[in-house]
Amino acid sequence: MSNLFDLIQKGGPVMYPIVGLSIATLACALERGVFWYQLMSSEGKIARDILATARYSLDDARELADKVRHTPIGRFLLAPLSLNDPTPETFRLALEASADREFVQMRKGDKLLETIVALAPLLGLLGTVTGLIATFSNINIGGGGTGESATKAAAGIGEALITTAAGMIVAILALVVFRIFVTLQARQVDYFSDVGSEMELIYRQVWYEPALEENSPALPASVAPQDLTREAY
Repeated sequence: MSNLFDLIQKGGPVMYPIVGLSIATLACALERGVFWYQLMSSEGKIARDILATARYSLDDARELADKVRHTPIGRFLLAPLSLNDPTPETFRLALEASADREFVQMRKGDKLLETIVALAPLLGLLGTVTGLIATFSNINIGGGGTGESATKAAAGIGEALITTAAGMIVAILALVVFRIFVTLQARQVDYFSDVGSEMELIYRQVWYEPALEENSPALPASVAPQDLTREAY
């Protein structure tokens, strides 16, 4: 640990914001990692249970979704199930609006990581410049440099190299974490689309279309087809 502190001090004042960016990257990675682990470890079973229940009772499916509304998939399926006898178009709109809200939550932290990816190398470059300035200011050209001036010049070069390396490491780490989360988000978009489509089909085939057939007026049995043809003329 003492070696790390010594390295930070040798990197000069620019190392402190770089260290801050590294801490922010690790904190974001930890928080999002817990979020994605909890989401992906339970959403498959939750979706299967709600879809299976929706085939025989929308009320039971709504109650089940309400119990798991703390999960993204639970809130996603609860939105259309909470509607009162919606049309298929309204049912689909509720699914899409709910999915958009969940995707916003899944993208939490992306802007921070993008900022770190862009800012960390610039801070490393700034440290390089300040280190070189310190190096050149301690070089005594033509004056027979002493050991002290050579030591200060070497310290300036070390500061330049340390900050450059630190900025690149932080940027690479943030970029890797960001790309992992973007991949998980793309996977969730596909998964939510599949689950939403299956839920919509269940609603159309099991509940909406049979209800239309039951409510459609039936032709009186006493009216024969030939009578209808005769009346038409």
